[in-house]
Amino acid sequence: MAMRGTTKGITCGNILIMGDLDQRIDLAILLVIRLERLSVDSYWAHRASGLRGSLLRFLDQIESSPEVNVQNGNRKELEHLDQLIKSGFEILENAAREIRLYY
Repeated sequence: MAMRGTTKGITCGNILIMGDLDQRIDLAILLVIRLERLSVDSYWAHRASGLRGSLLRFLDQIESSPEVNVQNGNRKELEHLDQLIKSGFEILENAAREIRLYY
């Protein structure tokens, strides 16, 4: 399933998944939790660990940065978060494929 980021959110095909920064942050937190649950035996676990760190750093930066408007965000932060979210879904998708190969 191909995903792409836009200035309004992340789309999967023609379906808009996320809208504002608050929703993206919620999705990023969910991804952190899901990526943490990947098996350590998985090839994708190492990549997931790095991405989790990037997501956590980004979330910490948003939380501690008063100049970022939580409702609108600025374009650079939104694009960066969209890319992190997209990468998270790609890792989860690939890890799921790997599981299907072994079981």
